[in-house]
Amino acid sequence: MKPAASASKVDDRHKAALILARGGSKGIPLKNIKVLAGVPLLAWVVRAALDSELLDSVWVSTDHDEIERVAKQWGAQVIRRSPEVSRDSSSSLDTIQEFLKLRPEVDIVCHIQATSPCLHPYHVNEALKMITDEGYDSVFAVVRRHQFRWSEVKKEEGKSPTPLNLNTAKRPRRQDWPGEICENGSFYFTKREILEKGLQQGGRITYYEMLPEHSLDIDVDIDWPIAEERVLRFGYFGREKPGELRLLLCSLSGCLTDGQMCYSVHGEQLVSVNIRDLTAIRMLQNENTEVILISSSDDPVPKALAEKIAQDAGCTLMYGVERKQPEVEHLMKGRGLQWKDIAYLGTDVQDVDCLARAGLSGVPPRAPAAAIIAVKYTCCSPAGRGALREFAEHILLLKKRATSKTDEDRIDRMHF
Repeated sequence: MKPAASASKVDDRHKAALILARGGSKGIPLKNIKVLAGVPLLAWVVRAALDSELLDSVWVSTDHDEIERVAKQWGAQVIRRSPEVSRDSSSSLDTIQEFLKLRPEVDIVCHIQATSPCLHPYHVNEALKMITDEGYDSVFAVVRRHQFRWSEVKKEEGKSPTPLNLNTAKRPRRQDWPGEICENGSFYFTKREILEKGLQQGGRITYYEMLPEHSLDIDVDIDWPIAEERVLRFGYFGREKPGELRLLLCSLSGCLTDGQMCYSVHGEQLVSVNIRDLTAIRMLQNENTEVILISSSDDPVPKALAEKIAQDAGCTLMYGVERKQPEVEHLMKGRGLQWKDIAYLGTDVQDVDCLARAGLSGVPPRAPAAAIIAVKYTCCSPAGRGALREFAEHILLLKKRATSKTDEDRIDRMHF
């Protein structure tokens, strides 16, 4: 399925996305806001829902303060669920019904799973049209699987398993078998009246088929690095695409260094720089991305030491900048660049204006809240210990994506 063209509202029914994000995940603590490819897991689906043209509101239902903070940071509205529907035994339907009681204006609930980060806005739009345009009462997401299933047997019974969807005498080639439709857990869209009857799937039902590459469920795919690779290739990164990212500005203290000052027995001021971060600078330079170190007017690193770091890194230094945004814009003008061509890694409150404008922006973990809210990427690696390397690798991946479009026809979906 190809992304749908810009759509318009076909009726005045209120269509609300609802993402359930309880704080008590047993497998991975606070999994819903664990950073996946630089973005909290929850934020991937919030971003896709917000960019859907057909939804009237996007809600996150949670019982946890930090999940609420992240949800609001990424633009969702938050509804606090009651203790009665926050237990391990509580069902999704219980929480959705509570939401409907609190939001009487909602006519259609688009229940989106927080654990499906490869969702795109066109998935939401096309599925929702099945209700608004085609008259279905409930729609759910599926994926086509090519897996032969067998009955389960207990060893002590001494029985043989029997095939459930296979004739062993005429075993088909996988390419000759259309496969089976299975729920992929990405979403369930349902009219209010069906949900109030105690059903998530009822009335006139249909399914929306998603491609295997978009059918990632973190509840199942618990190998986080593999999930990150999938999301980086097939996830939705928002409407605004970064430019060529021809320049990276990196804050000296708190990004390239860990923000600490040490003193020798002779009173010399010392800082540490990670070799992997210095290597990252050269990686970017080899791909025609200039790197400039920038420091604030109150940076504790002495100028001579900052110049030595920049010299060893092989890049330019902008030292003691009092107002970073005007200085960066002056620099951009001289190089013929726009904000979309800029990547910015910062951590200072003085970086916020630049972080909010850059085509790609990032912060190390534990950055000030104002900086985190302004950025598109949050590093997992600490400042001074791999944050720059991680951000640089993300830049290079985005540059590669921009220059080489994925050939979907070459994906072997039967073995995905």
